[in-house]
Amino acid sequence: MRVVVVGGTGQIGTRVRERLGRSGHEAVSASRASGVDTLTGEGLDEVLAGADVVVDVTNSPSLAPDEVLAFFETTGRTLAAAEAAAGVQHHLVVSIVGLDGMQDSPYMRAKLAQERILESSGVPFTALRATQFMEFTGGILAMSTQDGVVRLPDADIQPVAADDVADALAELAVGEPVQGPVELGGPDVLPIGELARRYLAARGEQRELVVDAQALYSGAVLERGSLCTHPGARVGAVSLEQWLASPAARR
Repeated sequence: MRVVVVGGTGQIGTRVRERLGRSGHEAVSASRASGVDTLTGEGLDEVLAGADVVVDVTNSPSLAPDEVLAFFETTGRTLAAAEAAAGVQHHLVVSIVGLDGMQDSPYMRAKLAQERILESSGVPFTALRATQFMEFTGGILAMSTQDGVVRLPDADIQPVAADDVADALAELAVGEPVQGPVELGGPDVLPIGELARRYLAARGEQRELVVDAQALYSGAVLERGSLCTHPGARVGAVSLEQWLASPAARR
């Protein structure tokens, strides 16, 4: 099977290509480095020739509200049109658990718009809605820091390891399209504040942490379980304790 991984040089895309290659599939990276631009369509016809599946792990280079929406809407439409012309039979995209209930967040609005474009495109699709990647914990703290204080909402989180996300994508890519979302979360559910404390302790860092029910997460107010999966979701194998003990947690 020929699988084109759009964004195939990033931390998730690289892992997916490696897994597919080990399983005997032809996994090809499509990125600007390989002459493919999903905003303009440059290079898409060539890389999609003969492709059975597209795995889309692209991300917006900007988080500005107008720009992030434009990125996901434009790339969604451009990819869908090129895939339809090439006869691609499955579009698999990485998305986010709980995005429907976090539409105050510009990023979540943009990702939901991307899903809806794919749903209406006519190309069979699957959306892997994953919880927060463990590898992005530092990013959570960065976006939640105000005047040197980390302010986190009073909500639970279910972080998942990038390796588990890549495993799920590699498996779903060679299966039948679901025509909707599939959820994936990590094995541990804990308060965001506790995740931050454990992450900082593992790195030997000290920062002032404040839990505030009104603190925003990516621009949205959270309910207690907004960032956790629903019953029947896939569960990753890597625990938070295992990940925190790994070199990846200290990078």
